[in-house]
Amino acid sequence: MFRAELDAIDIRILKELQADGRMTNVELAARAGISAPPCLRRVRKLEEAGIIEGYTAMLNAPALGYDLVAFCMVGLKHQSEANLKAFAAATGEWPMVRQAWMVSGDSDFLLHCVAENLTRFQDFVIEELTANQQVDTVRTMLTIRQVKKVGLVEL
Repeated sequence: MFRAELDAIDIRILKELQADGRMTNVELAARAGISAPPCLRRVRKLEEAGIIEGYTAMLNAPALGYDLVAFCMVGLKHQSEANLKAFAAATGEWPMVRQAWMVSGDSDFLLHCVAENLTRFQDFVIEELTANQQVDTVRTMLTIRQVKKVGLVEL
């Protein structure tokens, strides 16, 4: 299923689920303006097509003791496919790295990190990130406050 094949009801279902993935199928159907059985069929079709990748809970990190959010811009020593793949795989081994992107420009990767505190983040940067054999440069940015948090796709 490609974007061109999504109709207005599919888009409405996706908008509603992105805003609240916990609602029941009956509530979702009512919001989408259709009955529950076809709504469930549409949701299953969107899941099977990979448009809906999964469902997660959004957690309050500070309430769980994770007070620091930072971004790391990482430059590799060499941008060969093997090095890019090796570093991408390494990001999967670091629990503090919550999201990672390969990017263009001055850096090769952008890492979104969440840590308990500044000391733990600094330890990660020094002992793990900069110690990685592919890494040449690391620039870090500590966040002050999150000012916007919405679903990743505008529909």
